[in-house]
Amino acid sequence: MNVIDHVRDMAAAGLHSNVRILSSLLLTMSNNNPELFSPAQKYQLLVYHADALFHDKEYRNAACKYSMALQQKKVLSKTSKVRPSTGGTASSLQAQSLPSEIEVKYKIAECYTILKLDKDAISVLDGIPSRQRTPKVNMMLANLYRKAGQERSAVTSYKEVLRQCPLALDAIIGLLSLSVKGAEVASMTMDVMQSVPNLDWLSVWIKAYAFIHAGENLRAINTICSLEKKSLLRDNVDLLVSLADLYFRAGDTKNAILKFEQAQMLDPYLIKGMDVYGYLMAREGHLEDVEVLGGRLFNISDQHAEPWVISGCHSFYSKRYSRALYLGAKAIQLNSNSVQALLLKGAALRNMGRVQEAIIHFREAMRLAPCRLDCYEGLIDCYLASNGIREAMGMANNIYKTLGANAQTLTILATVCLEDPMTQEKAKTLLDKALAQRPDYTKAVVKKAELLSREQNYEEGIALLRQALANQSDCVLHRMLGDFLVAVNDYQEAMDQYSIALSLDPNDQKSLEGMQKMEKEESPTEATVEEDGDDMEGSGEDPDLEGSDSEAAQWADQEQWFGMQ
Repeated sequence: MNVIDHVRDMAAAGLHSNVRILSSLLLTMSNNNPELFSPAQKYQLLVYHADALFHDKEYRNAACKYSMALQQKKVLSKTSKVRPSTGGTASSLQAQSLPSEIEVKYKIAECYTILKLDKDAISVLDGIPSRQRTPKVNMMLANLYRKAGQERSAVTSYKEVLRQCPLALDAIIGLLSLSVKGAEVASMTMDVMQSVPNLDWLSVWIKAYAFIHAGENLRAINTICSLEKKSLLRDNVDLLVSLADLYFRAGDTKNAILKFEQAQMLDPYLIKGMDVYGYLMAREGHLEDVEVLGGRLFNISDQHAEPWVISGCHSFYSKRYSRALYLGAKAIQLNSNSVQALLLKGAALRNMGRVQEAIIHFREAMRLAPCRLDCYEGLIDCYLASNGIREAMGMANNIYKTLGANAQTLTILATVCLEDPMTQEKAKTLLDKALAQRPDYTKAVVKKAELLSREQNYEEGIALLRQALANQSDCVLHRMLGDFLVAVNDYQEAMDQYSIALSLDPNDQKSLEGMQKMEKEESPTEATVEEDGDDMEGSGEDPDLEGSDSEAAQWADQEQWFGMQ
């Protein structure tokens, strides 16, 4: 047993720090005396040393050492050709024990991918002949091709993965995301479904994810729910997260939060999808819960984008946009494919007035998630913020034609129409259609209420908001109902609605402003009552002052409560 065997055994045992020190010393000895080790031994040393560097996350250095190992392998190959059969069986056994050249190239590509040198990674993997590519090589190539926009090559590589491993579900998702028909993908798994027991769910699973990537959210929800009802797949965390995400895309915030919470209870260490959950909680005004969630996820892993996005959402809805921008950028640094991180950073840039930079981020989010309407909404908001009504209208019409006339696309188009005085009636028609499809769709209710407020049609607005609040409780809807009630002089119920809104979101500034405005309007009345009381006292009458003392104390309590907010 020679020294190289000892290095190999330590590497196999996971003693990476020990391998690093010893291999470094042995490589220096080899450089000072080239005859000390054979080309095969030096190749092994370089690979083991590079593996130790990779384990220490020194990716540039590791890639360099792996490349040196490949150069040494070329020298070894030339030597073998010059002396073809010296050593016989011993040399063939040595060749079998050498680290795989394909594995070394894969490791180089891994280093490049981590360093965000995707073109270099593709170049290295492309150098491996097609017939020699292992499933993991094809999978990495497929993901790199898809990221680079080379869809045809990505499809070919994903199909090759499935040919070798027909139950590679992430490769199936990759194909469906590239618009390959669900039936075609299912046909590639037919043999394994027929030969392996308990895989009757797989065809339904493929169907569900085909609907997801086609943007057919409601059909996807129904399909996943049918999967969940099967006893063997009940309470599967991945299915619950997918279902929660679908409810979110369909605009059903209540069910989305419910499913995320259910998944989180089943797996307290869950990270996937928690960025969307944190965003929804922040948007609903539950900032304390969001802060706790972010802290808990940081304790699980700070090397994932999700905890940074969650903390960024907390900052964004606390109106600390610079901090939200930093946290969003950090999340993108960790995962450049994080759609929620791109949306967070884009929203922060937009609110800081850096609209053109925001547009770039929303466009990238659209490229990564073409079926997510919030990506398009962010871009449309940027166009409207920069008075680009024509661009916003073009985008809204494109969404409407591509994804069909559902409540969400109708509301997006109506939102743009509301910005142009010439298209107010069209906006009203679109909103009526949206509410006919989904009377509980909050965004449509809000936009219709805004339109009725412009028209000073307060009674119809009150009826609309009451109907919407019959089956849900939403801060914005309660606040808007308060505004409408003030307009018709129903101050007491308006105060009640503002209070409910603030109980749902204590940070809702507009509800607080509405209450404070009403308080100021009440102040002159109180002053008049006090003057009347003075007159009564001066005239010798004995007024009942208990009521006024009680009222004054009540308003004083409210003033103190306002100050605390």
